[in-house]
Amino acid sequence: MPALVTPFRDGVVDEDTYVALIERQIAAGVHGLVPVGTTGETSTLSHDEHRRVVELCVKTTAGRVPVIAGAGSNSTREAIELVKHAKAVGADAAMVVTPYYNRPSQEGMYAHYAAINDAVQLPVIIYNVPSRTSVDISNETLGRLSKLPNIVGVKDATGDMTRPTMQRLLCGADWVMLSGDDPTALGYMAHGGHGSISVSVNVAPEACATFYNAALSGDWKTALYWQDRLYRLHRALFTDASPGPTKFALSHLGLCSEEARLPITPASEASRQDVLAAMRDAGLI
Repeated sequence: MPALVTPFRDGVVDEDTYVALIERQIAAGVHGLVPVGTTGETSTLSHDEHRRVVELCVKTTAGRVPVIAGAGSNSTREAIELVKHAKAVGADAAMVVTPYYNRPSQEGMYAHYAAINDAVQLPVIIYNVPSRTSVDISNETLGRLSKLPNIVGVKDATGDMTRPTMQRLLCGADWVMLSGDDPTALGYMAHGGHGSISVSVNVAPEACATFYNAALSGDWKTALYWQDRLYRLHRALFTDASPGPTKFALSHLGLCSEEARLPITPASEASRQDVLAAMRDAGLI
């Protein structure tokens, strides 16, 4: 499932291009869509823009694949409002990042998600990305949260391959485990993960869909082939502040502009060269 970029033109959301990017992803065979996550520059969207992007994604998708709407905040009250909006416009689930900056305790994170669970009847995927938030929700806390009816799984961007096993033991067979780290997603699925919310899918949706379909069907030989073809792309898209390199790649393919919101700037020249080399490795250019 792509963590969709949010395209801009002259400082505003480019809605026509966004619709075209969604159609491209669905045509390529992705399993779902994730608007307004980190890659979608949610942190620099206004609340009105955030809501509009979610609405546009749900409307364009029209039920063809699930939509997991980004709805995180380090304010529990604000997160609840965003999850309520996601439900109101027809999203299938919400992705809620662990509270950033204020660095809550494990008990604070449990209370944060428990309050969301109690306030909105919508499946919630917890997004654990300690490199960005400075907090790491533990397996034990996830085990507690998994007992709540609306907390259904995790997007794990830690790169820690031991977590799927521990979470199966603590959270049960119904717990949804999605990788949030493209380079290690193959290992994550081999350890029992169910898929990925991916940055690279923005650029190479057909190749990534082939990779994930192979891994999820247990065809590890095919999955490893695509892992090797896509690995350089996974790395190149983070050679500068994300989503700068991803937007450069999409711009090179003629799909959207490179424009991002400050403090994100266009990819550096060195990053561009890495991205172009990676795109050649992946057979995209």
